[in-house]
Amino acid sequence: MASSAPLKRDFYARPAIEVARDCLGKILVHGAAAGRIVEVEAYLGVDDRAAHCWRGLTDRTRVIFGPPGHAYVYFIYGMYECLNFVCEPEGQAGCVLIRALEPLSGLAIMRRRRPSARRVEDLASGPGKLTLAVGITRKLNGADLVAGPLQVRRSRDESPIEVLATPRIGITHCADWPLRFVIADNRFVSR
Repeated sequence: MASSAPLKRDFYARPAIEVARDCLGKILVHGAAAGRIVEVEAYLGVDDRAAHCWRGLTDRTRVIFGPPGHAYVYFIYGMYECLNFVCEPEGQAGCVLIRALEPLSGLAIMRRRRPSARRVEDLASGPGKLTLAVGITRKLNGADLVAGPLQVRRSRDESPIEVLATPRIGITHCADWPLRFVIADNRFVSR
C-alpha cells in the first residue's frame, strides 16, 4: 500500500463539514489493517442535536471539545464501537463519524475479526463493522491520530473522487441535514 506520512493536526483543525469531505479517499491505518475511507458523516457540535456534544461538555464528550486530530470512540446499541475524528479548533466541538472503509491491507486479520462477512465488501461497510474489522476499541478513545497507533494517511496515488452528500443515517434529530458524504459509486459504502 503506497501511503505517505500521517495527516498533520491542521488537517483536523477545520470545520467538521470540510474535514468530513476531505477524509474521503484517505487511508485509515491500525496495525496491519488499513482501509480507504469511503463514507463519513459530519457532526456539528452544540448546534447539532444529533451530536453527542450538543448539550455541552461532559465526561463522555470531553475528547470532542479537546484538541483536533484525536479519536472519539464510543459504544452504541450495547454491542458496537464507533470511530470519530475530532475536528474544529480546541474548545469547539465537532467530529466526523467514519462510516465505511474499502479494505486495503490486513484482509486476513479483518476476516478473522468479522467471520460473518461473506464478501470483502461486507468487512467494513458500516461504523460498527469497520471498528471490528480494523480492531478499534474504546481503549483508543482520545488516541492521537497524528502520532498514535491509529493514523490517517494521504495515499501517494490519490486520484480525484466524486463526492455525494446525503442525509445522515440512523438518527432522529437533524436527520434531514445533508451531512453524510460518500465516494460516488463505491461498492464498499454501507447499505
